Amino acid sequence: MTANKPAPASAAARRGTRSLQKGQQTRAAILDAALGLASHMGLEGLSIGALADVTKMSKSGVFAHFGSREELQIAVVREYHAKFEEEVFYSAIRQPRGLPRLRALFERWVHRTSVEVDSGCIYISGAVEFDDRPGPVRDALVGMVRDWHAAIRKAILLAQEVGHLAPDADPDQVLFEMHGLILSLHHDARFLRSPGALARARTGLERILDSFATPAGRKADAQARQPQPAASVAAPAGRKRA
Repeated sequence: MTANKPAPASAAARRGTRSLQKGQQTRAAILDAALGLASHMGLEGLSIGALADVTKMSKSGVFAHFGSREELQIAVVREYHAKFEEEVFYSAIRQPRGLPRLRALFERWVHRTSVEVDSGCIYISGAVEFDDRPGPVRDALVGMVRDWHAAIRKAILLAQEVGHLAPDADPDQVLFEMHGLILSLHHDARFLRSPGALARARTGLERILDSFATPAGRKADAQARQPQPAASVAAPAGRKRA
């Protein structure tokens, strides 16, 4: 018995698939341009018209992908959060639970903040723009920042579970102080152009860890920070090492 072969896709279905893929690519390109604009001008600086100028599209073409300026702003917040997660969170959680992971989260957060000195952090600039303006954009910003805080808090709790932080350390206080260092770094590096801001942020973390880390935590942290030896490469068969 021969198996039934699937019917070939119709030309209309293929055109529909290509159209959908093109639409997704166009939306992604618009979002990328919008993220660049928002980083320099803030979310309030975003407009359908400005984005149409940057992307060389018509206003109606941009509008068709988002429907309103508010939806565009929310889409930019979500896109920023996705990139932030990829660069900061997902790379850091490869580290072992405890102080190595907590330090990695902070270091990647610091690196991201230092890179954004010339553009700006949408979390921070958005908080200034929408702190007293209720609505869907503010809700989106608050939700993303709370998600990130929850991830840091979980890392702090895990560090306590594995015995790297003292059990009486207040997770909310540790989180508050870590976030405070990031806000100070952004302010001093971006607004004051202070050349020592990055080093002071890292010194601040060491003081937090000195206050709450256990001997086991300090040992694990030190081991994780040691440079890993380069993997040896086996000599090809039939050839002796020099």
